[in-house]
Amino acid sequence: MVVTVLLGALAVLGLVYIVALARIAIRQGLARPNLEGVVLGAVTNFFDTLGIGSFAPTTAWLKLRRLVPDSWIPTILNAGHGLPTVVEALIFINLVKVDPWLLAACITASVLGAVVGAPIVVRLPLRAVQGVVGVALLLAAAAFVAKNLDLMPGGGSALSLPPPLFAVAVAGYFVFGALMTCGIGLFAPSLVLLPLLGMNPTASFPMMMGACAFLMPVSGLRFLRSERMDIRLVIGISLGGIPAVLIAALLVKSLPLTALRWGVVAVVIYAAVILLRSALRPGLAQAGAAATI
Repeated sequence: MVVTVLLGALAVLGLVYIVALARIAIRQGLARPNLEGVVLGAVTNFFDTLGIGSFAPTTAWLKLRRLVPDSWIPTILNAGHGLPTVVEALIFINLVKVDPWLLAACITASVLGAVVGAPIVVRLPLRAVQGVVGVALLLAAAAFVAKNLDLMPGGGSALSLPPPLFAVAVAGYFVFGALMTCGIGLFAPSLVLLPLLGMNPTASFPMMMGACAFLMPVSGLRFLRSERMDIRLVIGISLGGIPAVLIAALLVKSLPLTALRWGVVAVVIYAAVILLRSALRPGLAQAGAAATI
């Protein structure tokens, strides 16, 4: 019953988000997708479905290609990847069985965190955004390295948690939801927290994808009306991402993910260094903003 309600609510939220995005795009005359965004959405969401995450590689590409001002990156991430993540969640919540009450509680907590975080992000100064996103990229790179070196917690076999650990998971997801609106992906901390609590690592997938699928459209609805927004890029990422998710989830059985993670580490660290250097040196931050407007 709980899972059915979650899936129904998720489908409705996805439709609401599609309508809102279409209305804004048509009203602004920006309904034609950015073609580079389509390719970016396809690649990043394909690997997101396999557990690598989409925020770090998308951030790295946006920065390296200077597609948007640095202060726009968190809004683009949440608004652009929202719909593909809804599709991921609809698939994995059905495929992987986990305690429905834990799933619902963590999703609710993450959405509340996003509601708290979104108004803050749209008002953050450029250097603050650069610093936060730069640190987020370094944390993501560290998570990739830890995974490749088998340093991540192995986890147990549980698909539910006793009350004290249940509360820890819910509190963690509230924090993760707030951080998501700043451009810090939820996948890596989820893949650390839940196994540490003794859960089966596979259980992380419906929980982290379900949380993202609810909180990203919720925060995205606010971000779409922000001045820090490229609607054509968001549409492109969405259009490229949805079929890529379906291919990855339903057709792909195995890929050399370890080698891929090492490549992502190199790109992500390079982008993080550029962002942090801009954040620490005001002249570079202003120049970087001007170059991408």
